[in-house]
Amino acid sequence: MTVSTVNVNGLRAAAKKDPGFVAWLAATEADVVCLQETRAEAEQLSAAVVAPPGWHVLLAPAAAKGRAGVAVYSRREPEASRVGFGEAEFEDSGRYVEVDLGAVTVASLYLPSGEVGTPRQEEKERFMDAFLPYLIKRRAQVEAQGRELVVCGDWNIAHREVDLRNWRGNRKSSGFLPQERAWLSRVFDEAGYVDVVRALYPDQEGPYSWWSYRGRAFDNDTGWRIDLQVATPGLASRAVSGRVERAVEHGARWSDHAPVTVRYGS
Repeated sequence: MTVSTVNVNGLRAAAKKDPGFVAWLAATEADVVCLQETRAEAEQLSAAVVAPPGWHVLLAPAAAKGRAGVAVYSRREPEASRVGFGEAEFEDSGRYVEVDLGAVTVASLYLPSGEVGTPRQEEKERFMDAFLPYLIKRRAQVEAQGRELVVCGDWNIAHREVDLRNWRGNRKSSGFLPQERAWLSRVFDEAGYVDVVRALYPDQEGPYSWWSYRGRAFDNDTGWRIDLQVATPGLASRAVSGRVERAVEHGARWSDHAPVTVRYGS
């Protein structure tokens, strides 16, 4: 099974670009594709996006128009799906959806981005406070069923210094705050999940998956590794390879993020 995840930074905009999301989806070898920040409802999207041949599509838009939104594209039809993670505040926020595909549950997560000193950061912290207990409970549930779980998406936290180029200048920035990094450590150490790409390449700088559109961040590879596949240990141990599908040049980008793709063996 090959799983890919990407924050599309607006699915309508990503689909209009040429080449863009539609061409990428047609060419991908992934069996499952998780999207974040879709910012669209089904009726706003073309058939090429909402009903592409060979794909089953589950959109989970936010109740607030034009915000957030997650989706899962799968080549096989899911046996079940769930939107949200049981927390009332975030139930219709377009930030979490999961599907059951055989022995694996695949989730798409768009964790709030936050901004220090604003209500956005408070929202992010409330989300994290509610989401960690869910991750602990969900891992116990799926493993009791003999199944696995991978939570793919934009986690909006760079865990270690090796996960962003300009870490010294971002020590007081949302996404690299000490308390955010400590929370992500709890996901790995306390909840027992595995950062799949980091486990595959423990000493590699990056690979980065997001670059600001400002300045020459992409050209200089001044990026952040915030798009993760976080899996239960059984599935993580089956990861064969992982890569960031970085565009060949700035003009070929259809999002400020790049797809993160992992191939899992049987």
